Amino acid sequence: MENTMLRQEKIGQLKKDLIKKYFYIMFGVLFCYSIYFTFVLKSTFMQLYVLAGLALLSFVWFTFKDRIEIEKFIRGYLVVAPLYCFTVILFFWKYTVTNFVWLIPIPIGAYIFFSSKEVIAYSIYALFIIVMACLVGEIISVPLIKANLYQIKISDIFLFGSNIIISGYLLSYKDKIRSLQIITNIEKQEKIEMPVTLDEKELEKHRNLFLKIDHLMVERQLFKDPNFNIASMSEILRASTSYTSRAIRYSEYSNFNDYVNFYRIGHFISLIHTRDLEKVTL
Repeated sequence: MENTMLRQEKIGQLKKDLIKKYFYIMFGVLFCYSIYFTFVLKSTFMQLYVLAGLALLSFVWFTFKDRIEIEKFIRGYLVVAPLYCFTVILFFWKYTVTNFVWLIPIPIGAYIFFSSKEVIAYSIYALFIIVMACLVGEIISVPLIKANLYQIKISDIFLFGSNIIISGYLLSYKDKIRSLQIITNIEKQEKIEMPVTLDEKELEKHRNLFLKIDHLMVERQLFKDPNFNIASMSEILRASTSYTSRAIRYSEYSNFNDYVNFYRIGHFISLIHTRDLEKVTL
């Protein structure tokens, strides 16, 4: 049960890391597009549109990232992002329809965070945006740009390149999350408890923290204090109790008490060998 909870915590952390890095990637993509519309295509409207998107993305990220649940945050983004892409699709309609590629990460994002039913729902939503763009592009006279083949090629190359990076990045995180979910499902089916799986970087962080813990425990002989507990150790380390507890468990101790008792028993045995037991009570 404890490992299952740690694994769920790990999955949550992976999702937070995914969202954080994804938004940083999108900041970079929109910034590059603003440069493209300013110096290559020289479209004031699209320059302002992209800058407005960049400002909105920044506002939403820094305002709501820690205030609402991850799932609600992602649901809102998966609804708004295709609507934002809708204008970009119409803007290039006369020259190319490749901007539909921007909608590919929508079902992939839904696949990472939500159930199969929601993946289907968001896929249908993306298809709906495509159909509406086709209808509007053919029926309504949309203000268009004047671009040559070279300018469109630059846009298409950046479009495909950035979306390949984004899609590959999303799928790589899905693999990490899925591996943890598979272990959890096996535990439930077989009614067993399997060890927590961590990537090498995280294991290294916990190893380093445990080395600090072990050094303090030996150097200061903290185990001699009968009131010494994990909160006391965390305060010395200036780390959270959960992080300290994990570092100890990943070092093959079942919990903090098991770890500190290891040193207390060792100290007791050393006293037996160095003291005259006839003069000392147990």
